[in-house]
Amino acid sequence: MRARLDHLVVSALQQGAAVPAFTCYDFTTALAVVEAAEEAGRGAILLVAPKTAGTANGLRLITALRGLADSAGVPIAVQLDHASDLRVIADAVAAGADSVLADGSSLPYEENIALVREARAVLEAQGHADVVIEAELGGLAGDEDRAFGADVAGSSAQGAAGLTDSAQVEDFVARTGAQLLAVAVGNVHGKYKGEPQLRWDVLQDIAVRTHIPLVLHGASGIPAEELVKAAAMNVGKVNFNTELRTGVLITLEAETGPHRADGENLQGLLGKWNASARDFAAGALSTLTK
Repeated sequence: MRARLDHLVVSALQQGAAVPAFTCYDFTTALAVVEAAEEAGRGAILLVAPKTAGTANGLRLITALRGLADSAGVPIAVQLDHASDLRVIADAVAAGADSVLADGSSLPYEENIALVREARAVLEAQGHADVVIEAELGGLAGDEDRAFGADVAGSSAQGAAGLTDSAQVEDFVARTGAQLLAVAVGNVHGKYKGEPQLRWDVLQDIAVRTHIPLVLHGASGIPAEELVKAAAMNVGKVNFNTELRTGVLITLEAETGPHRADGENLQGLLGKWNASARDFAAGALSTLTK
């Protein structure tokens, strides 16, 4: 069953849990995520990257994910992730996304606020006032679509300039009307070099300054024993991408040869792909509900 993102997250937080969100570049991965969620009896979020949503086939994927969410046996939300192009935002919502991360985190503070407000205005003008808006305050290093990016990507620590300034949180939330807030507390996109060093003190300070759910991006590579702290600090949504697709690619590298030899057995290969994604999703669901 399709669920509003904010309702799904708030409900999980009330149970002391967080909801995992998984970037889906394809329908096979999305099927695996929903299967794992149904087996766990927990809700999940299907994310679509803006580079995907910026193409005709990406919009078709969003429509397919919307149908998958509607038919699922557990609450599923479909979200456009990290979008700053208003046209892509409008098109993705028209295609079936029911929530959007309007991401102006790379912009100066006032321009970030302006982008989120503009995204809301565009959606309201299209008759989509019920779309849930997530915003991001603070800068995450790395590229959400690539495991290895620039030199700053995947570092084990982040300079103070990249961290969310907790003193800005109340003003930012009030002026943007965001319903969820993604924060930078030492988390990064892509693989970490060394051990992740999350600033739980910064996260705790942010948590006491706003009542809306917080979001932790770049969760791949963060130890499970660290992630279980998230819900206690009002983090209701945790994003995964790198480890999910890394596992799929490792599986395909190992299994493509044998399945080619087995009469070009594409159905069997897709089954291995599904199993890899499902197992990762199941692990994330288990971790965030402890």
